[in-house]
This record gives sequence, C-alpha cells and structure tokens, in this order.
Amino acid sequence: MDTQLLRTFLEVARTRHFGRAAAALYLTQSAVSARIRQLEDAVGAPLLERNRREVRLTAAGERFAGHAAELLASWSQICREARLAAGSGDGITL
Repeated sequence: MDTQLLRTFLEVARTRHFGRAAAALYLTQSAVSARIRQLEDAVGAPLLERNRREVRLTAAGERFAGHAAELLASWSQICREARLAAGSGDGITL
C-alpha cells in the first residue's frame, strides 16, 4: 500500500486544486498528477473530474475519500502501536 498516493489524493480532494495540493505536499504539480493517475489506475476508476477551472470528485472519488481517510488513520495507529511494542521491552534484544 502506497500511503503517499492516498495522502496526495486526499490533499487534492481537500483543496480541489492540483497546484495548491502540490504546494502543500512540497511536490511539483506534475508529480501530483502522476500520483493521481497511478492511484486511479490501481483503483480502476476515475476519482476526479478535471477541467481548466476546477477539480471535482467523481461519485467513486467521494466514496474513496472517506475510506482513504479512515485507512490512513488506521495505518498511523498501526505504526504507532508497532513502535510502542518495539520499545516496550516485551522481547529479547541482543
């Protein structure tokens, strides 16, 4: 799972703009576009409608956004718990 693709999608969904999302993520606009294309290819559905003035979520994008946000929150929690377990002294370290 590439969490960067999810983070990029959620930032575009939040800002409704590739350029603003790119600035917020410290990426180029072309990198954001490439990540969105990669994610849409992986999902198998268009997630965004683009035109010269705006970016809108498709119906699939609306559904995906909610799940993506939940998934990232779960992923962060899983990583925190793993780090805590690794530092808890529950295992034998040589």
